[in-house]
Amino acid sequence: MRMTRDESDLPKLASPAQRALAQAGITQLAQLARISEAQLLQLHGIGPNAIKTLRLALAEKGLAFLSDENAVNP
Repeated sequence: MRMTRDESDLPKLASPAQRALAQAGITQLAQLARISEAQLLQLHGIGPNAIKTLRLALAEKGLAFLSDENAVNP
């Protein structure tokens, strides 16, 4: 089942970034608070502009990316 824009609280991003998040199963900002920027940048389609937009959206909700020192790489 595909998630519609109304069911996600992610901000509007470029299509490659949207696809990268969808393929990673990320549909909510709260999910981004469990990973680091470095981990997110490893996804094909996520770049500096997407990170900046997502960082601002997280901050508006009182959230932030996980710090790199707390991140665990699989």
